[in-house]
Amino acid sequence: MKPLRILHSEAATGFGGQERYIFRMMCVMRESGHHMEAACQPDSRLAKHLQAEGFTVHTLYMRGPVNYVKGLARMSRILARGRFDVVNSHSRRDTLLLGMAARLAGVPLIVRTRHLAKKIGSLLSYSWVPNRVITPSNFVRDMVIAKGVAPSHVGIVPPAFDFPDPMPAPVLRTELGLSEGALIVGSVGVLRTEKGFAELIEAMAPIIRRHPQVHLVIVGGGHPGEENLRTLVVEKHLSDNVHLLGARSDVPALLPDFDVFALATHTESAGMVFVEAGAAGIPVVGTRVGGVPEMLHEGETGLLVPLFDIPALTEAIESLLMDPDLRHRMGRAGRKFCLEDGRFTRQAMARNTEACYRRWLKELGR
Repeated sequence: MKPLRILHSEAATGFGGQERYIFRMMCVMRESGHHMEAACQPDSRLAKHLQAEGFTVHTLYMRGPVNYVKGLARMSRILARGRFDVVNSHSRRDTLLLGMAARLAGVPLIVRTRHLAKKIGSLLSYSWVPNRVITPSNFVRDMVIAKGVAPSHVGIVPPAFDFPDPMPAPVLRTELGLSEGALIVGSVGVLRTEKGFAELIEAMAPIIRRHPQVHLVIVGGGHPGEENLRTLVVEKHLSDNVHLLGARSDVPALLPDFDVFALATHTESAGMVFVEAGAAGIPVVGTRVGGVPEMLHEGETGLLVPLFDIPALTEAIESLLMDPDLRHRMGRAGRKFCLEDGRFTRQAMARNTEACYRRWLKELGR
């Protein structure tokens, strides 16, 4: 089958999980032979990453009615000249702009990817402008369908991750001066309230009091989240055993020293960090929310607890820390589930995405 010409759009200017999803998608689809371009705002970090990889990125401001009209005219011309098969948008703002430009240009297929697990507002950017919707999990798919999108119009493409092979040499115990006998519970994420780091510290407090060899390591940045967590650590008298490392670019080198991964997130469309930990052979503990249950095999690769149930979170983490055989068994199962079975590989992402595009193009008679 002939390669597709695809343009992705994103109005956000940061480089978080959603933007990394787009970046990986474009890289792997290009590796599969498709032509990939993007439309981003001029101050977008995603645009800079894509340009560094040699992608054509069309930059335009997307805020305000004047920028909307100017962008609509410009992008409809670019899309018509480029004879694109697919425009895939990722946020409401760029869906309304690039989606309408794609309609004016006669692009055969307009797709909106919904990344968030938050309540959906208007259907305008899900079924009125785009033809179809992609979600990263069954949980988000169910949300979109419940809002009124036809089930046949929604596809699932789980996120992929870049797993280093071989894993880098571990650095954490040396960096923190911890002995081989220390037990480390690790957690990674942006330090926002909804990531549940305060609840995780609360749950760890009794464990640390009972087992002084246990340490909690939190990796991630975020203002004022970090200051608030540091205050909580001091109030709980945990300063010797709780380590806030801030944002790090070497997370793969930190993972091998984790004995357990835990995240008490309040909401999650998927929860790719659970997959990254599982692929590294680490048993995981999470909250039973959003798409998290789809990122692990409960009871085999990790444990899930109800949201805001601090005692249950304490019990789950402690049960793994105190049972090395259980930890190792779940770690091995996690590596198989997350890595060896190929659910979350870049190749699976490309295969699933292309299948959605081609099926929908056929349904639309294009």
